Amino acid sequence: MTAVERHPPGTISWFDLMTPNADRARAFYQGLFGWTYQIGPAETGHYTICQVRGLPAAGLGPLPPGASFPSAWNIYFAVAEIDPVAARIKAERGQVAMGPMDVMEEGRLAFCMDPTGAAVGLWQPKRHVGAQIVDEPGAMAWAELLTRDPVAASAFYTRVFGLEARKLDAPGLDYTTLHLGAKTVGGIMQMGDHYPAATPPHWMAYFAVADTDAAVHRATDLGGRVIAPAFDSPHGRIAVLGDSTGAVFSVITLASAS
Repeated sequence: MTAVERHPPGTISWFDLMTPNADRARAFYQGLFGWTYQIGPAETGHYTICQVRGLPAAGLGPLPPGASFPSAWNIYFAVAEIDPVAARIKAERGQVAMGPMDVMEEGRLAFCMDPTGAAVGLWQPKRHVGAQIVDEPGAMAWAELLTRDPVAASAFYTRVFGLEARKLDAPGLDYTTLHLGAKTVGGIMQMGDHYPAATPPHWMAYFAVADTDAAVHRATDLGGRVIAPAFDSPHGRIAVLGDSTGAVFSVITLASAS
């Protein structure tokens, strides 16, 4: 088990799903990942902590009333002090759409847009530190920004979070990895012409699975759909899926675990 006690500021600490049908989503992911749930009270919108082996792995909550955006997975960067980071986001041509705000005694939250149009969250932990298990089946494994302007995105994330950007030497692929010291935080990939023009820039959440092909079949049996069939990469076998409420995510059998 890869257990986590804290996420260093500047790393990705949490994924959560905002969905119009939480009951349907819970059934889908329980069937796919075997998640168990801690469902919060009505005053939290029944925000749900999704667990792997009894540890928090991700979150699931309702879309805000009247929301104009679809069901989607969000990613959150850990920060030590959220207010100065929110100020840096504005200074670097990003937008702060919500917050910073207290979430009871759990932490402080802000939701932002980077200069390329991708949504990204900030989380200053108090009682809730974020995911406490990673790189295990059903847990966070990777996060990747898909954008039409990777140069602007790379400049933004390095300046806001103090990260180092490294361009991959991969012919035919425009890909940059973000690093905090020895830790690889996430990736930035150029959206090519095969992406429909209406597809907005977005962060992709990756979850580890024991068998990507089996996960693809299970997801379709549960009412999901295949966005990109399973394929091999140097880091593991990947597939892009849509859940039963329309949210898109990826699964990967990590090469280091195969």
